[in-house]
Amino acid sequence: MNPRFENLAVRSRSRRFRLSTPTLCLALFSFRLSTFDFRLAAAALLAALAAPALAQVKGAPTAAEVALYQGADRAQRLAEGAKKEGAVTIYTSAPPDDMAALAAAFEKKHGVKLQFWRASSEKVVQRAVTEARGNRFEVDIIETNGPDIEALHREKMLQEVRSPHLADLIPGAIPPHREWLSMRLNIWVAAYNTNLVQKEALPKSYEDLAHPRWRGKLGIEGGDANWFSAVVKEMGEAKGLKVFRDIVAANGMSVRVGHTLLTNLVVAGEIPLALTVYNYRVEQIKSKGAPIEWFIIPPTIARFQGMGLARRAPRPHAAVLYFDFMLTDGQDILLKRGFIPTSKAITTPLNQFPMKLLDPKIALDEHDKWSGLFKEIILNPTR
Repeated sequence: MNPRFENLAVRSRSRRFRLSTPTLCLALFSFRLSTFDFRLAAAALLAALAAPALAQVKGAPTAAEVALYQGADRAQRLAEGAKKEGAVTIYTSAPPDDMAALAAAFEKKHGVKLQFWRASSEKVVQRAVTEARGNRFEVDIIETNGPDIEALHREKMLQEVRSPHLADLIPGAIPPHREWLSMRLNIWVAAYNTNLVQKEALPKSYEDLAHPRWRGKLGIEGGDANWFSAVVKEMGEAKGLKVFRDIVAANGMSVRVGHTLLTNLVVAGEIPLALTVYNYRVEQIKSKGAPIEWFIIPPTIARFQGMGLARRAPRPHAAVLYFDFMLTDGQDILLKRGFIPTSKAITTPLNQFPMKLLDPKIALDEHDKWSGLFKEIILNPTR
């Protein structure tokens, strides 16, 4: 025992100590701390040291505050805040080489690193939802197919962004709730190997695909139930379902996962004609001399590719700055890489092309029905 308090402790055993004696109370309290409650004192000390840091985090602007701000100094605030944050993290289903091109341009212009994790649309949604439910907030922006990003809106995971460039977007690129927006369109097209299929022999309708000449030559991407639903509806549901049943029964259908893989298999000649690839990917590969070309079998179906700000984005300034970038410079980059930008300021023959735009809300609402029919007729047909 500390000699300084020994006599006080002895006296306290012979008679009750009086709380009115400040010196004795302090001595006993100090003694108890040194003997029994050291861990409690240490915890209190750590809490005191952490208080300034917590106050600093608490005082940082939220994603909503940054995303909704429209003051005259908006651009300056975003630039300064993004520089301090240093990076923006995106979960995306876009091809890695396309994301790398966008990242390089964004970093060069703003000095902010763009880091991305790429996976299928389904896995992007799964990861974002799993992390949010586990209170793990690492992602700033989620970019994927329209129906999938709409699902994140329903999970209350997205935050509206108010940008001065939104007025440039085509109708439908911003849903009524405004919690995500579309930077580009994906058009489903058919593609063929130009060494194996003559242009004159190409089908002009889906009914033509039931002809025996296409036996063993057709392929499709295994996740394209949205495309299937839109085509069948345009044909009339009963008729459309019968047409696809007839095609599969007569000629079979090779199912592959991944549009890039399917496109590459057309180039390799393993699948002479694919029904569902993206036009931009064909253009990119064709420009390198690959024996591939795309064409349209009416009706032409297009889907919005959506991008949303995470409601709990840890780097909101950099994220909103990237939104502005994608609505301006990014649109030109997308065009040069064969995509169809959603900005009305960009003119390309493809965005003048007659097409049916998939409604992401309806696609999500009817997902179970059409996924079931797609599986029954295309993926696992009864022989």
